[in-house]
Amino acid sequence: MKIKKITSITAMLSFLVLIVNSVALYIVPQGRVAHWADWRFWGLTREEWADQHIVIGVLFLLAIFLHTYYNWKPFVSYLKNKVRQFRLFTLDFNLALLITAVCTVGAYFTTPPFNWVLDAGVAIKTTAAVKYGEPPYGGAESSSLMDFTRRIGYDLAESSERLKEAGIHFDNERQTLKEIAKINQVSPQKVYLAMKPAIKEVSDSLGETPTRETGEPPSVQASASGAMPSGLGRKTVAEICQAYGIDPSEALKKLEAKGIDAHSNDKVKDVASKYGKSPLDLYEIMK
Repeated sequence: MKIKKITSITAMLSFLVLIVNSVALYIVPQGRVAHWADWRFWGLTREEWADQHIVIGVLFLLAIFLHTYYNWKPFVSYLKNKVRQFRLFTLDFNLALLITAVCTVGAYFTTPPFNWVLDAGVAIKTTAAVKYGEPPYGGAESSSLMDFTRRIGYDLAESSERLKEAGIHFDNERQTLKEIAKINQVSPQKVYLAMKPAIKEVSDSLGETPTRETGEPPSVQASASGAMPSGLGRKTVAEICQAYGIDPSEALKKLEAKGIDAHSNDKVKDVASKYGKSPLDLYEIMK
């Protein structure tokens, strides 16, 4: 058994595992979406992938440290010129340093092509938010049934009855949606959908017509989205309009009326920062 050989193999295997969990963390939805929809990839949750990434990352760093220690002489030879004299800033070292510096600075200032990688990640997460749905408010899954219904404007007794009719079991109204979901082996989102009033029932009681975009009356949309939509800054103007059933052209007109110059593909956080406002401020104007 040779420690040097084991170290090299460990470095290679941990690197391969890091590639896998790095991809998983790259495509994982935002925390609020992942928790709400009980998102899993290959059976692992967002937190489990993150924990694995940290542990395997530490293992990889230790393996690389030992690998460098056991291969110090070959490494030092890379820093020698043709006459075998030690020179730190050799051509090879300078090129490696330049590549590293360019990537570091490019990532910091989000310049092309580095921002393409970052934007692709944001696009994947935004798509996931649309696919899996966002909670009415951040941390909704950690709210008790009593507090949740109060915050979104639902009747507690009626919501409890709907859950029972849907076969969702719970002990009392002080249990969180996450706890109820775990007992019934569903996601917190499924618990919410089970207690959600029927669209026709709400439409008839309020005298509203369901919108074409979502099939829900405006009051239901407002309740479902919560008082403070989350993740607005990461979306473009067009994505927010799509997510919340807002007419894009009307939204741009409303922004223009407030002296805000924006385009459909602009990120809301960039526009908000430019005019000294918050993403929520822009959402309220567009809405």
